[in-house]
Amino acid sequence: MAKVNKFSSLGVLTSGGDSQGMNAAVRAVVRTALYRGLDVYAILQGYNGMYKGGNMIKKMNWDSVSGIMHKGGTEIGTARSQEFRTREGRLQAALNLVNVDIDHLVVIGGDGSLTGANLFRDEWPILVEELVKKKKITKQKAEQHPRLKIVGLVGSIDNDMSGTDMTIGADTALRRIVDAVDMLGDTAASHDRTFVVEVMGRNCGYLALISALSTGADSVFIPEHPPEEGWEDRLSEIIRNNRDAGKNDSLVIVAEGAKDTKGNPITAHYIKEILEDILGQDTRITILGHVQRGGSPSAFDRYMSTVLGYSAVDYILNAPEDQEPMMIGMRRNKIKPVSLMESVKKTHSIYECINEGNYEEAINLRGGSFRQSLNTFRTLRQASPKPPPDGKKQLKLAILNTSGPSPGMNVATRTAVRLGLDAGHKMLAVKNGFDGLVNNQIMEMNWNSVTGWTHLGGTVLGTNRKEPTDREYYPIASTLDKNQIDGLLIIGGLSGYKAAHDLMNNRDKYKAFDIPIVLVPSSINNNLPGSDFSIGADTAINNIVDAIDKIKESAVSSNRAFVVEVMGRYCGYLALMSGLATGAEKVYMHESGVTLKDMMNDVNTLKEGFLEGQRLALIIRNEYANPIYTTEFISNLFEEEGGTIFDVRRSILGHIQQGGNPTPYDRNIAIRFTTKAINKLIELAEGSRNDCAFIGYDNGEMKFTDLFEFPRMVDLKYSRPKDEWWLRIREISEVFERFHE
Repeated sequence: MAKVNKFSSLGVLTSGGDSQGMNAAVRAVVRTALYRGLDVYAILQGYNGMYKGGNMIKKMNWDSVSGIMHKGGTEIGTARSQEFRTREGRLQAALNLVNVDIDHLVVIGGDGSLTGANLFRDEWPILVEELVKKKKITKQKAEQHPRLKIVGLVGSIDNDMSGTDMTIGADTALRRIVDAVDMLGDTAASHDRTFVVEVMGRNCGYLALISALSTGADSVFIPEHPPEEGWEDRLSEIIRNNRDAGKNDSLVIVAEGAKDTKGNPITAHYIKEILEDILGQDTRITILGHVQRGGSPSAFDRYMSTVLGYSAVDYILNAPEDQEPMMIGMRRNKIKPVSLMESVKKTHSIYECINEGNYEEAINLRGGSFRQSLNTFRTLRQASPKPPPDGKKQLKLAILNTSGPSPGMNVATRTAVRLGLDAGHKMLAVKNGFDGLVNNQIMEMNWNSVTGWTHLGGTVLGTNRKEPTDREYYPIASTLDKNQIDGLLIIGGLSGYKAAHDLMNNRDKYKAFDIPIVLVPSSINNNLPGSDFSIGADTAINNIVDAIDKIKESAVSSNRAFVVEVMGRYCGYLALMSGLATGAEKVYMHESGVTLKDMMNDVNTLKEGFLEGQRLALIIRNEYANPIYTTEFISNLFEEEGGTIFDVRRSILGHIQQGGNPTPYDRNIAIRFTTKAINKLIELAEGSRNDCAFIGYDNGEMKFTDLFEFPRMVDLKYSRPKDEWWLRIREISEVFERFHE
């Protein structure tokens, strides 16, 4: 840690439009700064508060940011400031900051807010010099604060800033949209109705595109990819074909900034008129508006904002004095500082490309995942597959769900079926996991077999944790032979990986096993090798966070500690991530170990906290954290030692963690994983290769790993990867635990 100027304080402000997760970022900045020994101030109402000064610049302590993590909006406020746009206004703002020794600034906002911060930083030495000349501050004071160091965090629900894969608030906004569209789908199907849904996104189609992909929309309109002339007839044809194919409801999603190639706005009202005039369909409009900005932030926004806020403080303290302003972003699941103004410049260049009609370059600048999502949507939306390509063998590919159910399995299965059919192949579904292969429970799938599967939790095909025994290899081989299966796609957890590895190792005995096998990670426990994330884990964490939010509300006026047990078996991912996202005082998990000495120290610290005015505490325990120190044991210990100071309640969340509609994140990674996986399976089968592999995000990059590597990468005793990347976040988690205050 770099040595900090003893005269320096740190300020944090939120500016521009509010976005969910800003409060978690502010909390992280404040508590990390205090942990590092700095005085920290919240600048209320953004640049307006900086200009006004006085009680608008509020000194913060640890408890100043208690209870704000789950709230939407921004507790420290945001407002436009015409005064700050003037040089005189910025001179006054500089005086207000110097008076409380602020020369480190974390700005949470959009590109306009971050651009303003950069200008302020550039002017700082001259402004301070002028304050000395005007005798507003002493020369000594000026020498103590020669430079202003700035770090930016991007708060924007549109996810429209270059330099970061996700912006604060985008995941929550996407969840609001998808939840609303899921509900609209129920009424649309009931009334044979078409809905046109307008979502935010003036210059960025991220929300529209990903929500369309996640909900199985018939069409989407985004700024980066305007439709060609005559699009009205093509849209009508798409809707008509889908209806003729048996679909009894239709959905069109349009970004508020969508235009055609001539620059004419494409509005929800215009689309409604087209569909009613050409098709005569009962069409309704839903404009979601500011509900996309509101409400409690998702688990991901809480986690990401916490990690970004922590990293912003550490970066600003370690950066050289003359370091240019930096933005802290998330790239490929890693924290990455990037040049603030380079990011703003690249973002503006995308807008310029759109305005100039250079849409191909705009999509390129958005990145490869944006293009892939657009291409995948085009395929998944059509009413029927393309015919088999000439000269190519029509493959028979089987899909199997295995291990525990996880939200998003149906999305993955739907994606595999439709992409396989679109490539001209026959798609077979295996019911009830490996039992289905043993008992020949195979059915052929068509395009409409998977209609309406995007929002369904669990798995329609059925699943279990069964691993085939030696005695069952023969009937499995018989099923594969009888159905002439050319390749197998397995969507599931660790038992599926083990079973696939066993099949591969028995090829010398059973020729039917000599086919390519590709595995897609799907497990709420997130305990699979070769992937940072598994399908279903995000939904599970959100289920945990939603439940804990309610638990905490039930005890808002009580001196009470809650001990909450979450799933994960021997993998503490759910425990640690939900602990970060809910502000837990302590997380107990198997990887860290649990000792009686630790628990007694924790009890004593809790007692001190409650005696000082704390009213609520949260302890999260991974279900297999320790075989002796169970959830009941910990609850009883804390209850006994807490005496009359606080009482204890325990909650075992159980299988609600596996249930519910998959989150947009889980739908999105299910589609991305499965798109790559089914294409890989087709490539192997067409080339008569028998490779076996599993796909995943490894250090943020999507790639395949040979199944031969499986035993080397997994701790089979504890059913978890040997390298658990998220354990490196434990250090961050400890900063925010009250026990480490």
